[in-house]
Amino acid sequence: MTTIALPTRRQEDWRYSDVDALAAIWPTPAPTRIDVAADETARHHLLQNAADGAVAVYDYAITIADGARCDFHVLNIGGKFGRVTINVTLGRGSHFELNGAIIGGGEQTLEIVTAVTHAAPDATSGQTIRSILGNHATGSYLGSINVARGAQRTDAFQSVKAMLLDRTATANVKPELEIYADDVKCAHGATVGELDKQALFYMASRGMDPATAKTLLLKAFVAGVFDDMADEAVKAALEAAAIAKLEVLV
Repeated sequence: MTTIALPTRRQEDWRYSDVDALAAIWPTPAPTRIDVAADETARHHLLQNAADGAVAVYDYAITIADGARCDFHVLNIGGKFGRVTINVTLGRGSHFELNGAIIGGGEQTLEIVTAVTHAAPDATSGQTIRSILGNHATGSYLGSINVARGAQRTDAFQSVKAMLLDRTATANVKPELEIYADDVKCAHGATVGELDKQALFYMASRGMDPATAKTLLLKAFVAGVFDDMADEAVKAALEAAAIAKLEVLV
């Protein structure tokens, strides 16, 4: 029987992880496979809301055939250590869209790790991640766009923003491009910041209490992540879970 070694922080994909917590459930199951047939559309979502002190690891391997589309929404808020990895391979003229949010507090370590491979021409992809972190939480996004040789006319982007509620919280953002084709449009952007003090002052001057003002600004920060969900019931459930977590942090 082959023993799979526990990852270490020397490995790039695990650099910011809580590997001590991971040991309690290692080895993790094989990735969940999602295969989207040619010209089909698939929609998936994940609410990672494990109990306090728990460890939750979700791995996905997604293949999107020619002309197909896959939309994935992720809300990562639970457990002592919560990790979501998504590895995607795109066919000709296909599309992958990831919209995700990380909201953490206390001593939580939460992360989203992606690798999106454009293996054929004319495929598109978008990744939008928003993180809100308070107390001593650590939130990480490590994501790569990989354009293979011959995958001409690729169009892909990553948009990553993190908001720190306390100076003791940590956000790690690492978007990455690896391109082996010359006719492509690829872009990435990452920012880490704090709540707008001028906006908070303005809202306070209009009689709004600080907790309500903070909650409204934080809701606005993550508002767009779930806007394009087709299933209204699932959208409402994810938004409610996000708001409940924000209210605890504020």
